[in-house]
Amino acid sequence: MAVKRFEDLEVWKEARRLTYEIYQLTKRENFCKDFALCGQIQRAAISIMSNIAEGFERGGNQELSQFLYIAKGSCGEVRSQIYVAVDQRYVDQEKAERLTNSFNRLSSMISNLITYLRTSGMKGEKFKKPM
Repeated sequence: MAVKRFEDLEVWKEARRLTYEIYQLTKRENFCKDFALCGQIQRAAISIMSNIAEGFERGGNQELSQFLYIAKGSCGEVRSQIYVAVDQRYVDQEKAERLTNSFNRLSSMISNLITYLRTSGMKGEKFKKPM
């Protein structure tokens, strides 16, 4: 069964959910006043879901893999910025751990998809969902 839209990918759905969480976090009074960090963490979160979508829309698994690597890098960027938010006391340790664990899981999901694309033998073809 072929996945027809990036919106059908579980990895994109999770990236969207986590982007929403980042936006909720950055609305907090002190956090939203730190324009540099607030904007950077929002852009990094957006980058994850956007790169998944853009790679999918490019039409081939090789390009999708390249964009997934960029999305995976953005997961690390968000996690790093969460530590800055903790150090500045914009977020408590418990919330930060939950978020970093969620972004770690998302990074693993992206890695698993990259591995699937690499081992599926469909290098030039459009991504197909495994049965």
